Amino acid sequence: MSTTFTIDTSTSRANPTPAPMKRLTIPAIRARKGGEPLVMLTAYTVRTAQLFDPHCDMLLVGDSLGQVIYGLPSTVPVTLEMMCAHGAAVVRGSYHSVVVIDMPFGSYEASPQQAFESAARLLKETGAAAVKMEGGAAMAPTIAFLSERGIPVMAHVGLTPQAVNQLGGYGARGRSEAERAKIVADAKAVDDAGAFSLVIEGVVEPIAVEITKAVKCPTIGIGASVQCDGQVLVGEDMLGLFERTARFVKRYGDMAGMISESAAAYAADVRARSFPTADQIYAPKD
Repeated sequence: MSTTFTIDTSTSRANPTPAPMKRLTIPAIRARKGGEPLVMLTAYTVRTAQLFDPHCDMLLVGDSLGQVIYGLPSTVPVTLEMMCAHGAAVVRGSYHSVVVIDMPFGSYEASPQQAFESAARLLKETGAAAVKMEGGAAMAPTIAFLSERGIPVMAHVGLTPQAVNQLGGYGARGRSEAERAKIVADAKAVDDAGAFSLVIEGVVEPIAVEITKAVKCPTIGIGASVQCDGQVLVGEDMLGLFERTARFVKRYGDMAGMISESAAAYAADVRARSFPTADQIYAPKD
């Protein structure tokens, strides 16, 4: 475990306190290339960070929070302000994992200078260790610019959700030879530019295997291949909070069912006046 918990008497909430284990570092993540697989989950809140942190090497504050938390139709409307707020919460809730925060659409594409300003703000306001940006060869100069100035970058190729309007949907990428070649070239370009790790999303498996063998940095698969150097899933998908998920998601729980059943039981108790009971009521002092 990376954390222990104490009770804050003012809020009655469990707060994490540091344990002897130190937070992992970017060089430690890079060193895992070809070794023990890296574990990454998305987290958007203090509490999910507290629960995921002991089991993960990295926590990703993904711009998927646009859909998962805010009910937006895509990640495109997500703002820097959203990412800063949720990123700071995840950092506060974790002590072991490297926290990586997504650069939202429109915050980095215009120029390396724009990307540096956005990334610097994210790291300053959240305490995260690194940023993630989508895009391949076109983003390589920006990745190099940030890396040379002390900002670690996780790259992202294949299915890039911020480009959903151009891609026309969320289908698997790399089914044509031309697209396969472009994805592989994109991966090599961001690796050469200094990305410390690389997310490969939604590609036909041979592409993910080829990339993993070709690049120096660890690859993190999502809908890619078990042969990647690590895996990531959206935490809420993994927990079973949504009825419909992508093909590549494995549900490790049925949190939607548990929450629904708990809410139904609570509602029944309230309507039957069987809650609260004496155990939940403050009696007068003698």
